Amino acid sequence: MTTLSPSQDFISDVLSQLKAAYPGQDMEEVIEKTENQLRHHSSAEEKDFVHMLLLNILERVSIEEPDWTFSAAFVWLKALYSEAAHHRGTSPEKGYRKFYDLIVALSKIGIYSKEILASYTKEEIDDLGANITPERDLLFTYIGLRTLSDRYLATSHSGDLYELPQERFMIIAMTLMKNEPYDKRLSLVKEAYWALSNLYMTVATPTLANAGKSYGQLSSCFIDTVDDSLRGIFDSNTDIATLSKNGGGIGVYLGKIRSRGAMIKGFKGVSSGILPWMKQLNNTAVSVDQLGQRQGAIAVYLDCWHKDIFHFLDAKLNNGDERYRTHDLFTGVSIPDLFMEKVKAREAWYLFDPHEVRQVMGFSLEDFYDEAQGAGSFREKYMACAANPLLSKEEVPAIDIFKRILRSQLETGTPYMFYRDTANRSNPNKHQGMIYASNLCTEIMQNMSSTTVIEEEIEDGTIHVTKKPGDFVVCNLSSISLARAVRAGVLERLVPIQMRMLDNVIDINDIEVKQASMTNKKYRAVGLGTFGWHHLLALKEISWESDEAVNYADELYESINYLVIKASMELAKEKGAYPLFSGSDWSTGAYFDNHGYDSANWKALREDVRSYGMRNGYLMAVAPNSSTAIIAGSTASIDPIFSKSYSEEKKNYKIPVTAPDLTPQTTWYYKSAFHIDQTWSIRQNAARQRHVDQSISFNLYVQHNIKAKALLDMHLSAWQNGLKTTYYTRSTSVEIEDCESCES
Repeated sequence: MTTLSPSQDFISDVLSQLKAAYPGQDMEEVIEKTENQLRHHSSAEEKDFVHMLLLNILERVSIEEPDWTFSAAFVWLKALYSEAAHHRGTSPEKGYRKFYDLIVALSKIGIYSKEILASYTKEEIDDLGANITPERDLLFTYIGLRTLSDRYLATSHSGDLYELPQERFMIIAMTLMKNEPYDKRLSLVKEAYWALSNLYMTVATPTLANAGKSYGQLSSCFIDTVDDSLRGIFDSNTDIATLSKNGGGIGVYLGKIRSRGAMIKGFKGVSSGILPWMKQLNNTAVSVDQLGQRQGAIAVYLDCWHKDIFHFLDAKLNNGDERYRTHDLFTGVSIPDLFMEKVKAREAWYLFDPHEVRQVMGFSLEDFYDEAQGAGSFREKYMACAANPLLSKEEVPAIDIFKRILRSQLETGTPYMFYRDTANRSNPNKHQGMIYASNLCTEIMQNMSSTTVIEEEIEDGTIHVTKKPGDFVVCNLSSISLARAVRAGVLERLVPIQMRMLDNVIDINDIEVKQASMTNKKYRAVGLGTFGWHHLLALKEISWESDEAVNYADELYESINYLVIKASMELAKEKGAYPLFSGSDWSTGAYFDNHGYDSANWKALREDVRSYGMRNGYLMAVAPNSSTAIIAGSTASIDPIFSKSYSEEKKNYKIPVTAPDLTPQTTWYYKSAFHIDQTWSIRQNAARQRHVDQSISFNLYVQHNIKAKALLDMHLSAWQNGLKTTYYTRSTSVEIEDCESCES
């Protein structure tokens, strides 16, 4: 907060309004204590008064009295109004009344994009400003409002606050709807604002932070496939750095790169393998930070049959040779069904060099998957590699690889698990490629391929580089607040505007890496997700560890999926299908057959999809979204809570936080994640995964003293139940920093 001298009017207004707004809370003691403190600080500034009052209110927040958080939010809100008014030259109570002036001011100093004023007239902006509803600021908890104001509201270059919460929501709505037809654009802006301001949904962190501004981009995550060439490796690193600087989280598939000791240009034993390139990516993650806010976030994936797999699995451990450690990368393992079968049967597993496989066998092993459970192309090619005496290989017990996976997970929380056969079998766009890996948060499943240089020519003193673009995956994310939207009965109204917002991100977003931009428009992929699952269960008084919760997950996510597919179909009817629709599982109807969607409603929708197409090639993905769930006052993603109460650490004090809507009734349904039988979580996730065409950021929660056999059984259960991925293995002894890019 900017330093302001507190007027007696400001103090008395805040205190009197606080009492009036929350008559059910005993404010007298809090106010008296604050006034006594002020008497001893005659030179107190406005921020000192706010700080004193907040601390006195926050002392009251507890499991028994959780609603004091709203009183604290009210005080912080008044402070925001005052600070913004000071910089905007207006009075605090009129903070929302000069919306056009705000846009002009922030456009003039280069914070807002000039496109806002170019896209909307003053009359339109005044109309939209009149639609802003300040009362919706009262929906925020203190931690939610504090998170929003500290990280996302627009400030000047020197950090002076200008923008207020409802204005951020309106600017996002205006940005995402600016290219809609003129005759319905304002109504769509207002509908998007309705969805955002009521906290029925959230947009991804990059969209929340950057929409309407002159810098940054709007997509959450990207996935690159690195070519097995020196040029390909360094070009990928440049692309990754370029995206990372603008706030994107990166997934990188390394499985095509030759292993340590492999041949280079006929010279045997000279390749240094993937670890040096991981070190390079690690340095990129650290050195190319995201606008000074945080370091880059990169996850790397490798196949479990790659000869470097053991070095890869040890790369994040805290002991051993530091030359082979990449502590700032996240790791994921691409796992075929056959490997899990070998682990379960305690049989041998072979490791290969992908370059040698290409040279000797004439194919790339990573380019195949099992089309059916227990049978398919991957195992046929794998067995051919194992049987070929001309191909060098290492034989190891499959369980030994898994032991190293478990060791790393208990020490670092990673690697993530990517079940590649399950993912590819359910890929609705398998007619155009395949999926090698996932993203930073394991919820994105889209076609991938390497970008390669075709030629370089010098013409008229200029170097022209020609590249064959690969599928460089882009994730455009947004999430439904289940507890709020489901209980309000607004899903049928919400999903269409939410899908339109996501679809518009694709056309509006300016992605510097051109192959990513091309892929974005080819598939028009989006990832509509959810948060607040535990919050919803608690409000409905459904026990997490119950068949009722499993069945409800199945029913609810089928309903959401129906609405999402319908919304994408309606957009296709209006704007056209995505370019690669023909031949997809959407167009052939295979998607509906594979999911057993045979009710009358589903059959009718299937016919509409066949007739009009789909606007988006990929539709749903459930991200971790913990930050934006905090802003919306709910629980993260599909996760159970850690604790009914905890404290969020700030520089000079703590913010007490309780589970949302905590009451004597809901408290019984807020069981801690670390005390929940993970079998129930896996079953729930299997039920919802059936309706999510991409994947779900799904964490396993274990005690630090868990036996290896028990953790192995969890992973086997996840695979057997059809999960495509598991995210972190969160142990009570491991602290894990969440990815912020995907928090939608």
